[in-house]
Amino acid sequence: MGALTGIRVLDLSRVLAGPWCGQILADLGAEVIKIERPGSGDDTRGWGPPWMKDSEGQWTAEASYYQSANRGKQSVAVDLATSQGQELVRALVADCDVLIENYKAGSLARYGLDYQSLSTLNPRLVYCSITGFGQTGPRAAEPGYDFIIQGMGGLMSITGERDDLPGGGPQKTGVAFADLMTGLYATIAIQAALIDRQKTGRGQYCDMALLDVQVATLANQSMNYLASGKVPGRYGNAHANIVPYQVFRAADRDFIIACGNDSQFVALCQVIGLPALSADPRFVRNADRVSHRKELVAILAEHFLTATADEWVTAIHAVKVPVGAINNIAQALEEPQIQARCMLVNMPHPLNPQFSMVGSPIKLSASPVEYQRPAPMLGQDTDAVLRERLGLSDEQLAGLKALGIIEQSPSS
Repeated sequence: MGALTGIRVLDLSRVLAGPWCGQILADLGAEVIKIERPGSGDDTRGWGPPWMKDSEGQWTAEASYYQSANRGKQSVAVDLATSQGQELVRALVADCDVLIENYKAGSLARYGLDYQSLSTLNPRLVYCSITGFGQTGPRAAEPGYDFIIQGMGGLMSITGERDDLPGGGPQKTGVAFADLMTGLYATIAIQAALIDRQKTGRGQYCDMALLDVQVATLANQSMNYLASGKVPGRYGNAHANIVPYQVFRAADRDFIIACGNDSQFVALCQVIGLPALSADPRFVRNADRVSHRKELVAILAEHFLTATADEWVTAIHAVKVPVGAINNIAQALEEPQIQARCMLVNMPHPLNPQFSMVGSPIKLSASPVEYQRPAPMLGQDTDAVLRERLGLSDEQLAGLKALGIIEQSPSS
């Protein structure tokens, strides 16, 4: 029994922020029914290669991108542009606890699938809208894309190498940061609304915006600006407030030191053979080291070239100063700690019984995450859900299919 067992979610969202939220809820035990367009489904179904390989090692039509954010869900293919499709969704909503959608602001009102309409039908419904800019403000009607939001929201101005160094300039993150963080915040908002519903008996509307989330997650960088009036810049792999806290080059490859306090700096200097450095008035306190960042980094950078990364990591780790190698994704997934934490899970798929994916980081002692099913094929569960939830007969299902209103995966 998962923590959210008994909660039913209707997921009308596409691409990443909304589906990421839905996947988290599914991992926690909620029943998540994903509504997709007949014929094409979620946009990310076409975002390949790479695609999943089948049991014989051949490429399938199942995109890895789609599979990364839709584990644990049922897929029901319904055409929302038709009145019959809208009626099917309204019928499903009557028995749901949560609805997630990421249509442009106001779009679903045309179909009678907005919060005002559906909350009249189901007052206990928690309705979560995810958009680029929210439901209010001068840009509310505009579509929002993670890349644009990372730029507008300030993240790219503090990500990347300094302009005066090779490769300098703003950079986006290697994953869709604004989307993923909005998915997380949306999950928190939904769970808070469900708890509040226990007290009030009523659901509520969650208005989640990628730009809001991006600005909120600037954390210390935005507070640095508000405190000082100085606009933060890019430090590459260095830290704005802590020194030394960055990547260094060893004789063979790069590694990371994250020296978080003055006592760690003393220990670091001792173990690397530069004990006098920690007594230098320029470097005694972290504030001193930040002020004299350039001088200290130059000394350390030259010194670290005298041994290999593994030698430095082993020595520094022994004195409990945070230090580590820089793994590629293959190396990260092979880390013994990742293996021990069960972060790689086998998710047998109809096309590949040996299919694996990265699991949930949520570890609960009494109601642990359970992996019930891999990401579904398009329309895989259309017949089963509409038959079980709405009581539709085989004849009714066949009639809806003939009109193109619903679709059932031929492989299911």
